[in-house]
Amino acid sequence: MKHPFTALIMAICITFPTLADELSVKEDAPTRYVVKEGDTLWDISKLYLSSPWQWQTLWKQNPQLGDPNLIYPGDVLVLGHDAQGKPMITLAKGVKKLSPTARVVVQKSTAIPTLPAALIEPLLAFEQALSEDDLTDLPFILGANHNVKLATQGHLLYIKGDLEQYAHYGIYSVEDRYIDPDSQKTLAYEANLVGTARVLDMGNTAQGKPATVKVETAKREIKPNDILMPISQGQSFSVQFSMLRPSHPVEGEIISSDNKLREFGATTVVVLNLGRQHNVQEGHILDISKRSPKVIEGSKGPRYVEDASRLEKLSSSIGELFSTSSSKNNAVWNMPEEKIGELMIFKVYDKVSYALVTSALQPIRIGDSVSIN
Repeated sequence: MKHPFTALIMAICITFPTLADELSVKEDAPTRYVVKEGDTLWDISKLYLSSPWQWQTLWKQNPQLGDPNLIYPGDVLVLGHDAQGKPMITLAKGVKKLSPTARVVVQKSTAIPTLPAALIEPLLAFEQALSEDDLTDLPFILGANHNVKLATQGHLLYIKGDLEQYAHYGIYSVEDRYIDPDSQKTLAYEANLVGTARVLDMGNTAQGKPATVKVETAKREIKPNDILMPISQGQSFSVQFSMLRPSHPVEGEIISSDNKLREFGATTVVVLNLGRQHNVQEGHILDISKRSPKVIEGSKGPRYVEDASRLEKLSSSIGELFSTSSSKNNAVWNMPEEKIGELMIFKVYDKVSYALVTSALQPIRIGDSVSIN
């Protein structure tokens, strides 16, 4: 699926409202707006609201519309107020004036997406989060038609597994694990696309005959034990979904990022230790929080842990070991968490999910928590 998206708009930081549930329309919001090709629901929301995820609330106050997520190029959005004075958006379908009458234009375009897919499509096209059961059932490379450890374009590969004749497959390298920071258990395996291949012989595992594929493209070297998946499997994803806050408590952490950097900001794709098992879904908006630096109150007064002496750090460790609470007799002060950004989940697996950082007030790191503040 291809759309002309304006990805750079996503890099603009969002001002957080003082009251998260209070709907406040921007003073400079347009009274009328014509939806254009290339718009996303997120872009339009930011024209009207300080926190775009509240768009669903603005539409809920409008009985004229059944689905607030299906907006088309040419639609005219009109800002007004209901009988109680609450802001609301009404939709006037595109009208062309033809003298002496008017004709309603029937919309045939594709509905605008929620997020700029130009930002998230590359990750979804080249990376998958696979469970251990997935890996057990998938076909994998045994070797090539040349005695090489690293195969490349044009090589024939022999596969353990029954494949579909003449079908195209993606070749994936399983290179990393997504680890839960609390339990230290593996939540999923990160699989990156390294090439594509076409099936020449479907093989027969029961008879001990490997399948044969020919490498058609290679992003990098292909090696034994790399796995194969149908080229379309896991590549499709929705670009149209509701932006909303979860209706239940959600607590998790950022456990990885697509750029593998120590710090990152808005428009970065991150991995969360939250999945279907935690009742999260595409479109959920979560807050990103960071714990403020811990302070040790020692003989020289309050100091940050990194600036404290060895003895003070030892006291801090002992205090944590015995779970002592902060008081005037306790040297350890654990500071609260503060909100530093927001993210939107756009693809969910069983135990992990991918999310797009939509705003950042300061650099975000692996280990920062996500929740509903």
